Amino acid sequence: MIERIREASPSRKARTAGILYLLIFIAAPSGAATATATKMLATLTCDTAVALIFYDLFKPVSAGLSLLALVSRLILVAVMAVSSLNYLGNLGFLQPAHSAAAFNAGYQLALVPFGVHCVLIGYLIIRSTFLPRILGALVVFAGLGWLTFVWPPLANYLYPYILAPGILGEGSLTLWLLVMGVNAQRWQARADVAGQRRTYRAARS
Repeated sequence: MIERIREASPSRKARTAGILYLLIFIAAPSGAATATATKMLATLTCDTAVALIFYDLFKPVSAGLSLLALVSRLILVAVMAVSSLNYLGNLGFLQPAHSAAAFNAGYQLALVPFGVHCVLIGYLIIRSTFLPRILGALVVFAGLGWLTFVWPPLANYLYPYILAPGILGEGSLTLWLLVMGVNAQRWQARADVAGQRRTYRAARS
């Protein structure tokens, strides 16, 4: 999968990420009441793929921040995978097993690293030049909303209003990636600059 992502054009990467993000919007449950094994498998698979594509897409802007964004979204995937197996499967790692309350608690916990991911991706978009800055600002705003789950009482107090920034920011990014993709020429220019910097550092070391 990683090799195929690397070989794809930036426009194809962007539109693939848009399709996967749309599938997440469709499949992702809102909590234990709507969670099924099929939905969770589809959502977490798409989340993993989007994380890898975004890492490769934004690496020319900042390799370090792109890696941090990748790790933060994979933490979301790991937390939700454990919660899903505990709730829907036979893992029994958390107690009580098959508890809707435990699943929802894991869901809220997973939104914290996801908020970090959104803030980082939004910042990378702002710096990128190959995507509109307004998209980056909206995604940062969405991430700040998800970060309120670091203190659940605050998130519960603000709910459902904190859903609006997430829907607006991530929805706008999804539509832009699907319809417009990225400016391939500007992306390539950033990639060329990043490659020259790596070559220069290697020569200096």
